[in-house]
Amino acid sequence: MGGAKVFLDYDQKQLDDAYDQSVYAPNRDQLIARGIRNSELARERLGEPLHFSYGPDEIEQLDVYKAPRPGAPVHVYIHGGAWRSRRAAEYAFAAEMFLRAGVHFVVPDFAAVTEVGGSLLVMAAQVRSALAWVHRHASSFGGDASRLYVSGTSSGAHLAGVLAATDWSLEGLPPDPVQGYVLANGMYDLRGPRLSKRSSYVSFTDEIEAELSPQRHLERIRAPIVLLYGSLETPEFQRQSRDFAAALRGAGKRVELILAEGYNHFELAETLGHPYGPVGRAILSQMGS
Repeated sequence: MGGAKVFLDYDQKQLDDAYDQSVYAPNRDQLIARGIRNSELARERLGEPLHFSYGPDEIEQLDVYKAPRPGAPVHVYIHGGAWRSRRAAEYAFAAEMFLRAGVHFVVPDFAAVTEVGGSLLVMAAQVRSALAWVHRHASSFGGDASRLYVSGTSSGAHLAGVLAATDWSLEGLPPDPVQGYVLANGMYDLRGPRLSKRSSYVSFTDEIEAELSPQRHLERIRAPIVLLYGSLETPEFQRQSRDFAAALRGAGKRVELILAEGYNHFELAETLGHPYGPVGRAILSQMGS
């Protein structure tokens, strides 16, 4: 028999498992290692990216893979890692697709939640600062700030969703600095994660749950959003995508929901750099590239 229900129809173990991709993706370590190696090979072919600081902390830097022609659109990718791991350098594998499409590819680094006292507010502030820096300084690397797009996967999709639900006037930017978002395998309401074992390293509070749940701030969302999830994804990550899409649609927002058949959490994220994979195709389609 299962234990007492703690959230929806989940007992505690079921909920914990639903926020632990390794339970549903046994090839996790293989895919992460492959991505790291493919990123090393991509940097050998492309050369090292440009590095810029977007804030005063050492971690507050971003990698820019520069497209060959000036005035090109800019795509900012927010990486995942359960809010507590991974670095920008591990995503160079996707740069070649963007450069071949004539798009600058930008990947910011930001603190792990375990390095900032468990506060997602710090991480959210950092990714906002990174995006604001790119918008203000795109011309410094040949980018067109009027054609700025964002994607994210996993916890990076959550943080990118926070960007989508940001009041940019408070950051001194135009109200609609981003032309579109592609979010894969994300979390858009933090109630479930807060009740799961992720609370062992994230210091959830009522303020964090409320402020950093994009689904609760639909009125702030202006840009179109494409949401993707895999058919082999965990049940909670599937539900999160479906529920966010339904909420956006109900609020009259521009949204597309894509179910990627046969992909688990990490397999779908790997298609970020593939023009014929679900994530890569969605990004290029949205950008018209």
